Amino acid sequence: MEFIESGKILGLKIIKPLIFTDFRGEYVETFNAEKYKFKDAEGQEIVFVEDDISVSKQGVLRGLHGDAKTWKLIQCLWGEILIAVADMRKNSSTYLQWEMFSVTDKNRFQILVPAGCANGHLCISEKCLFSYKQSQYYSGSGNQFTVKWNDPKLGISWPVKDPLLSARDSNVKFID
Repeated sequence: MEFIESGKILGLKIIKPLIFTDFRGEYVETFNAEKYKFKDAEGQEIVFVEDDISVSKQGVLRGLHGDAKTWKLIQCLWGEILIAVADMRKNSSTYLQWEMFSVTDKNRFQILVPAGCANGHLCISEKCLFSYKQSQYYSGSGNQFTVKWNDPKLGISWPVKDPLLSARDSNVKFID
């Protein structure tokens, strides 16, 4: 397993797990509390308390969503997604910078998204299964912020012009 620090966003990590393949298929360890020991900027251990999944069809773009407290460990269990992560921490030296990753059921990459960053994903394959661990219990979208997927202040290069969006993601305003 390889842990790679992002070159653009403070605290963002790319995890490349080991994939064991033989004539039966493959085996991948996607989480191990002893190996996945992460700390926040204050040195506090990040503990994941909730697992969630979403299933989307091709062309669905979910996000960009985030909050001030929640760290997320994201992966694609089936299909292919593009994940964009944008630093929304106003006091960060990487504020408003973004990075995009192709995460698939073949490469098995995982993305550790810091609290204060927004993440969104676009389903590229016919269907995708998006899975993530959270360091805080989900208490509704009232504690989250939403950033418009095509906000010009970010300039994220999505490969779509007209994605399928929720009402929440369609109606959000651009960053001031």
